[in-house]
Amino acid sequence: MERPEIKDGMFGLAIADAVGVPAEFKSREMMKRHPITDMVGYGTHNQPEGTWSDDSSMAIATMDSINECNEINYADIMGKFAEWECNSKYTATGVFFDIGITTSTAIDRYLKGTPPLQCGEQSVRSNGNGSLMRILPVVLYCRYKSLSREEAIEIVSNVSALTHAHEISKLGCVIYQDYINELLDGKDKKTAYENLGDYDYSPYFSKESIDYYKRVLDGGLENLPERDIRSSGFVVDTLEASIWSNLNTNNYRDSVLQAINLGEDTDTVGAVTGSIAGILYGYESMPKYWRENLKSKEYLEDLCNKFDITMANRLTK
Repeated sequence: MERPEIKDGMFGLAIADAVGVPAEFKSREMMKRHPITDMVGYGTHNQPEGTWSDDSSMAIATMDSINECNEINYADIMGKFAEWECNSKYTATGVFFDIGITTSTAIDRYLKGTPPLQCGEQSVRSNGNGSLMRILPVVLYCRYKSLSREEAIEIVSNVSALTHAHEISKLGCVIYQDYINELLDGKDKKTAYENLGDYDYSPYFSKESIDYYKRVLDGGLENLPERDIRSSGFVVDTLEASIWSNLNTNNYRDSVLQAINLGEDTDTVGAVTGSIAGILYGYESMPKYWRENLKSKEYLEDLCNKFDITMANRLTK
C-alpha cells in the first residue's frame, strides 16, 4: 500500500469501535469500577468480540462509494447507508445494530425521495457525532485529490449534511479534517493540535458555532482534568474527548482505552480517537490480539487496498 495511512486510519477506527461496543452507554463511574482493558465481547449490544458498530459501517460504506464512483457521489453514499440499515451490508458479522435517531431519520427521508443534501437534520438539537465518526474516507479523498481548502470544506460539509446538516456538526468534521491533515503533513500530535488555533473558520461558519469549539481551538485542551472532559454523543464532546485522549497518551492502545473508559458513547469516542491514533502510530502498533480478532478484517483490508488503487488511478489521470 503506497498510502499506509489509509489502513492505519480505517483499522484504527474499526478496532477502537469494536473495543468500545461492549461498554456503550455505561457511565464513567461504572467504567471506573469495571474498566475496559482489552477487546471483549457481548456487553451492551450482545455482540461477539471484534464486532464494529455503525461508526465503522458508515465509514466503510462511504469508502466503498468512493471506490465504485471514483468521486464523492452524495446519492450513492446515501444509497449505501440505506443498504447498511435495510440489508445489514457493511456490518462486521451480517447483523445490523446501533443507529442514531438523526441518521435513521435522514436515511428514511432519502428512501422517500428527498434529495441527499436535504436529508440531514438542521436543528441545533441534532448535533450528534454521527457524521464525525464516518468522515475519515472523505478527508483522505480530499487530501489525495489536492483540493483547495474551500473545496475540501465544501465537500466535507456536504457529506456531513447527508445526515447532520447543522453547521456545528459540519465544523466538527472540518476541524477533524484539519487535524488529520496536520498529522499527515508530519507534525507531531501537540504541534498539530496547537496549529488548529491558527485556522480561520469565520469565512465558512458562524461565530456562534465556532465558539462551541473554543476549548479545542484555544490550545489548552490537553491540560484539562478528566472530570472536565465529556464523552457524550454531542459532536463537540466527541471531538474534544478524542483529541484529549490522544494528547494525554503515547501509544495506540492507551489512547483507545483512555477514550473508552471515559464512558457513555464509548464506541464512537473510541472510534474517532482510534482513527487519529492509528494515523499517529500505525497499524503495527495496534495490539496483535485486537488486529487478529477484528471481525471481517480481510474485507476491510481489501477495501483499503482498493481505495489506495482508486486514489492512485485518480492521481495519475
